[in-house]
Amino acid sequence: MIVKLRYAAIAIALALLATLPMWVGNSYYINIASQFLLFAVFALALNVLVGYAGLVSLGHAGLFAVAGYSGALLLQAGFDHLAAIAAAIVITLVASAVFAALALRSTGIGFLMITLALGQIVWGVAYRWASLTNGDNGVNVSTRPAPFGLSLASAPSFYFATLIVFLLAIASMAVFVRSPFGASLRGTRDQARRMNALGYNVWLIRFLAIVFSGFWTGVAGLLFIYYNQFISPQISALTSSAEVLLMVISGGTATLFGPVAGAAIVVIMKNVVSAYIERWNLVLGVIFVVIISFMPEGLVPGTVRLLRWAWGRLQAKPSAAGERPSERPSERPSEERVP
Repeated sequence: MIVKLRYAAIAIALALLATLPMWVGNSYYINIASQFLLFAVFALALNVLVGYAGLVSLGHAGLFAVAGYSGALLLQAGFDHLAAIAAAIVITLVASAVFAALALRSTGIGFLMITLALGQIVWGVAYRWASLTNGDNGVNVSTRPAPFGLSLASAPSFYFATLIVFLLAIASMAVFVRSPFGASLRGTRDQARRMNALGYNVWLIRFLAIVFSGFWTGVAGLLFIYYNQFISPQISALTSSAEVLLMVISGGTATLFGPVAGAAIVVIMKNVVSAYIERWNLVLGVIFVVIISFMPEGLVPGTVRLLRWAWGRLQAKPSAAGERPSERPSERPSEERVP
């Protein structure tokens, strides 16, 4: 029953996403939906490391910014969209490989601190190298691409393009997780020494996982510059890395839909609830505390656990009601013999 509910929920969610511009109508909320999808891709990319590799990164906003700045600067230099996107992805992959080579010198807190330092280096370059990045003034992106002749200038068209990329990210993550490589990555998370003893190259497996995560982080960064048509050093700051990490943890690590749920919470709070509640940061913090307190495994796994518990209780009640307690011999009425 739980499996059927899961597939039904996925089908309903896909139907709602596919028809969202039709029943929303307001361009502002369509743009918020696009923002949710691109940050969901970013959170899914980070989840590869946090959930499946057991490596917590606080520098992924640096890779996000590398892709965004690369694409924006190449477009500003006169390259067309296809060339700028391809070059930005290659640059992000190279940056991911450098990040991996440096950060994998340690694990645990050491890995966390190295990624934090690398992210801050990217922020420092974006902020201080004003002759290249224009400093606080940022870089503008004047146009959006037109794949197959279809303009992405309007909010609905850009939303559908972002939705396609999001679905491709979900599909690739599902294949990745169920592949032998995904199983070996989870093995390095749970029993790294045993995997080494069995002949697996733990360092190489983690390295490739970081590069794969960097690829989708770069895709999300390109979606971000086309969404905002602007990028500044703020996007590479520590708060951005912490924010996407909270998306992953609150939604549920090592799940496909947990980071998506976490991205929805953060984006809705920042862009919708903040218009009605001045101290929305406080409300967001309370939501995270409640989730971690009552669903330490995350929102999505915790909801599944509660549904299974509720379904088990519902199944137990009819069976208990159908059973009649057997009458004990002492409680049976004694038959009076007729003399």
